[in-house]
Amino acid sequence: MAASKPVEAAGGGGGAGLSRWQLALVLGAPILLGAGALYLWGRRAARRGSKGASERKTPEGRASPGPCGGGGGGGQPDGPGHEETSPLDRAQAAKNKGNKYFKAGKYEQAIQCYTEAISLCPPEKNLDLSTFYQNRAAAYEQLQKWTEVAQDCTKAVELNPKYVKALFRRAKAHEKLDNKKECLEDVTAVCILEAFQNQQSMLLADKVLKLLGKEKAKEKYKNREPLMPSPQFIKSYFSSFTDDIISQPLLKGEKSDEDKDKEGEASEVKENSGYLRAKQYMEEENYDKIISESTKEIEAKGKYVAEALLLRATFYLLIGNANAAKPDLDQVISMEDANVKLRANALIKRGSMYMQQQQPMLSTQDFNMAADIDPQNADVYHHRGQLKILLDQIEEAVEDFDECIRLRPDSALAQAQKCFALYRQAYTGSNALPVQVAMKGFEDVIKKFPKCAEGYALYAQALTDQQQFGKADEMYDKCIDLEPDNATTYVHKGGNLDKAIEMFNKAINLAKSEMEMAHLYSLCDAAYAQTEVAKKYGLKPPTL
Repeated sequence: MAASKPVEAAGGGGGAGLSRWQLALVLGAPILLGAGALYLWGRRAARRGSKGASERKTPEGRASPGPCGGGGGGGQPDGPGHEETSPLDRAQAAKNKGNKYFKAGKYEQAIQCYTEAISLCPPEKNLDLSTFYQNRAAAYEQLQKWTEVAQDCTKAVELNPKYVKALFRRAKAHEKLDNKKECLEDVTAVCILEAFQNQQSMLLADKVLKLLGKEKAKEKYKNREPLMPSPQFIKSYFSSFTDDIISQPLLKGEKSDEDKDKEGEASEVKENSGYLRAKQYMEEENYDKIISESTKEIEAKGKYVAEALLLRATFYLLIGNANAAKPDLDQVISMEDANVKLRANALIKRGSMYMQQQQPMLSTQDFNMAADIDPQNADVYHHRGQLKILLDQIEEAVEDFDECIRLRPDSALAQAQKCFALYRQAYTGSNALPVQVAMKGFEDVIKKFPKCAEGYALYAQALTDQQQFGKADEMYDKCIDLEPDNATTYVHKGGNLDKAIEMFNKAINLAKSEMEMAHLYSLCDAAYAQTEVAKKYGLKPPTL
């Protein structure tokens, strides 16, 4: 697949459907550039539109006059000529007085009244008692006493397990107390119980998921061992470049007589060059030695320094070390006397790196510079077209893919990406005919290029939009057969939530950047929280 993966359609345009790339989240903008999220169970509700309800800060119940502990008749004491009020009536009166203090901003007095209501309320009156606790929590919230808020909301939820207002207030308290896991569980319950119709709860869910994802990714990424992708993935990565000098086979005369040692490795090449040895290791799929051999060429200031820098940077990117790759790419780009193909390739790879880092302006600058210095380089237009899709600039994306195909008619990736761009363009319109034409185009692409994993993956995304889930899964399975360690395919494919969690965990271990890993952790946490809430409240988990 292409170097700038993952590629996904923008979600903000003209009624576009919600793809299963999100699984547990549905982003409101292109994946690499977007913010704001809805949970999976809200995908149908989201199409109906969500409520933009403002946060309710007032407690429940009427704010009638009367002393905190008096009877129900406007505060008149019990005695001759007055009917005796029940404990519940007196509790309600105390609550109502508390509501009056609350609305006047007298929160300490309100707390006193709610406390009296709690003490007066018969213990078997669960719903009333839960309301009193929730109201007191609302007063504590105004005083920013977050521990007390959480404690009172817990009491309210124990008495009334599906008390949405108490759950959401407790979620906010947990956020303030930095209890992210507990916050996520509560806000997930709120989202599900409210049928994903309240924007505030979904925004809080998105916020805490991103924070959890960043924390987990930061810890795991800094401690993990660099992981070299499979040979299939590396070959697929290089197949997204047609003008990449470093991926070309060694020329005749560069190799020795190719005497082999017992492990099947070439003993040496004719020139004492670390770069040429690295190239030979590439042909043998002995990828673990490429970075070290390239480093030898660079340190020796040999004949192939520019090539070695680009090769080393490429493999740094492949193992997910963008910080190490960037200085090498910068150096190649600055070498004005270097082969223009090398400099253009370095610009494309750096532009793709910027795209993954959510820096579209820098990415655009690099792609445009590559087009300026090497206008006949098909790779520039292919990768820039991918960026245009992410920026929802579909017409410009199609133009770039057309130029790539003109220069390289056999470019399977460009044809698959063009087909996807045309599909997105048709899908956001109201005419069903262009959609059918685009879907037929996918069939033509996978028939013409049966080994192109990208074609199957993009076709599967379109099929998912069309709710043809069975056929979409067939396409994802074919993609996985061709690229078994591509993280984005596992994310797209999904299944039920338990299966999705399994795939997220697999994808996390294959993530090529900390940012990608953080996003995957967020998705995984969202799916896991939904399964836990479903079990807790006896709800049927969704299938994807």
